[in-house]
Amino acid sequence: MKKNILKLGFLLLGLLLVLVGYLSYLQVVKDPALAANPYNRRTRERETQVRRGNIYDARGVVLAKTEFDGKQGRRVYPLGDDAAHIIGYISDRYGRAGLESAYDPYLLGMEGSDSIRNFINKILGKEQKGGDLTLTIDSSLQGLAEQLLGGRRGAVVLVDIRTGALRVVASAPGYDPNHLDENWPSLVQAADSPLLNRATQGAYPPGSTFKIITAAGALAAKPGLANSIFNCQGYLMVGGYKLTDLAAHGEVDLKKALAVSCNTTFAQLGLGMGADNFYRVFKAFGMDQDPDPGIAVRPGTLAAPGDMTQTELASSAIGQGEVLVSPLHMALAAAAIANQGVIMRPYLVDSVKDSTGEIVQSAVQRQWLTATTPAISGIIKEGMVDAVRSGTATAAAVSGTQMAGKTGSAQNPHGQTHAWFVGFAPAEQPRLAVAVVLENAGSGGSVAAPVAGRLLATALAKGY
Repeated sequence: MKKNILKLGFLLLGLLLVLVGYLSYLQVVKDPALAANPYNRRTRERETQVRRGNIYDARGVVLAKTEFDGKQGRRVYPLGDDAAHIIGYISDRYGRAGLESAYDPYLLGMEGSDSIRNFINKILGKEQKGGDLTLTIDSSLQGLAEQLLGGRRGAVVLVDIRTGALRVVASAPGYDPNHLDENWPSLVQAADSPLLNRATQGAYPPGSTFKIITAAGALAAKPGLANSIFNCQGYLMVGGYKLTDLAAHGEVDLKKALAVSCNTTFAQLGLGMGADNFYRVFKAFGMDQDPDPGIAVRPGTLAAPGDMTQTELASSAIGQGEVLVSPLHMALAAAAIANQGVIMRPYLVDSVKDSTGEIVQSAVQRQWLTATTPAISGIIKEGMVDAVRSGTATAAAVSGTQMAGKTGSAQNPHGQTHAWFVGFAPAEQPRLAVAVVLENAGSGGSVAAPVAGRLLATALAKGY
């Protein structure tokens, strides 16, 4: 009898230890994830008790605020669908998304001194307040990018290459977070996926814009290629497959091949460097990573070296095949070429203030990756300058400012080609890099390049 009681005691003690361990795991390990969960009831209840903080753009324009009708608060987004994919939304029914979700603890005064201050205010019956966010986004440039997209499906990313500050992250079509609840059924069923942030989560074949990365990999593997001459007959046979070109370009060097976007040359470069080196440069540019700018980013994908046939390698080298990337990744690739091979970590939130206006968190500008060398990026830069001066990207040219760019017209199995452009300016002392993609819009040189040129010119005129 005593043995049975002892066994029962050990069993109960064991169960108690398991329970204590599990609760400790939830409290210590899982607490941040549970607190940030958009469906956390505790967070939703605080919305009724706390005046949620505001979100501002880089120049102090209000992007999100809370207005009260009596004791009932309502989140308001003054710019409507501009930047909705970045800011996100708050809904009792559908949860929350974007920076509204990621920075909930600060906006609701649940962090640092605000947590103590609001606890005391609650006891005293005083108003509880949250902190504010200031973003790197310029709302006027964001609005211009949305306007230039012109209701077409696509995305635009504009980044300061010196700091990593994201000035534009535009995606179309969008949605108005002021009317999320009533429009939700149509938004989730819409064929053009307006809730998708194409700028960071779109998965596109990059087409010829990817040639700047192929060039970097080829030059790293064989530096002498900078002085080599390639013969383009207008096509290349690879494993029984005919890879066609825009034209028979004749004899070209690497810079000229970039300027005229010669498929034959870059397919040969891909084959010459081999699958392992090609995969290595893909990773060197961070294509397979989430740089964590503050919102979710889809890492790019590529066939593994062991699965890459010669045909796949040649196609991937010109941005086709199984290569899929986001516009953000391609903007960072252009930034690497502009910044002597260095990619700064991209970020969206410049600072966080508590309810008293004290800064509690500031962005730290730091290097993310070294994608290539200054010498290699310099060679590619010259080819991109020639592309705007006299090659496929002349539509991106802006009077008084030398642009550098690369166009792309990416084939896809779902319709007309996607129009691409990546570039930076001013070419002599680069400050800003851009990526533009327009779905099923045709030629990157005629469709995407003008969008990039107009946006870069406006941003530079504003002093960025």
